[in-house]
Amino acid sequence: MARIAGREVPNHKTTIIGLTYIFGVGSTTAKKIVELAKVEPDKKVSSLSEDELARIREVIEKNFKVEGDLRTEVAMNIKRLIDIACYRGHRHKIGLPVRGQRTKTNARTWKGPRQNAIGAKKK
Repeated sequence: MARIAGREVPNHKTTIIGLTYIFGVGSTTAKKIVELAKVEPDKKVSSLSEDELARIREVIEKNFKVEGDLRTEVAMNIKRLIDIACYRGHRHKIGLPVRGQRTKTNARTWKGPRQNAIGAKKK
């Protein structure tokens, strides 16, 4: 497996799909990276030469914020929202959807598993 941006990229995938395994790189960004590095997009990761891998690493380092740096930035942005006590920060703090989604029926990912009614506990 090739190691790019501190992440193992699967060998059996094409270059564009393999790059999407890196946090912060989607398909559009992967296409830009491959274009800037002058690498064939349909080539498998296992068949990339060391020179091509080095060019990909260099392009990512210079032009994009990925993995640890990006995770830190996202966490700091959420912390800032919580600290200034805005509506979005409050929603993050109490674990509810932030972007206006309904919560009466959906939002199970945010709210967690359903809670039984107080008197209806299973025995």
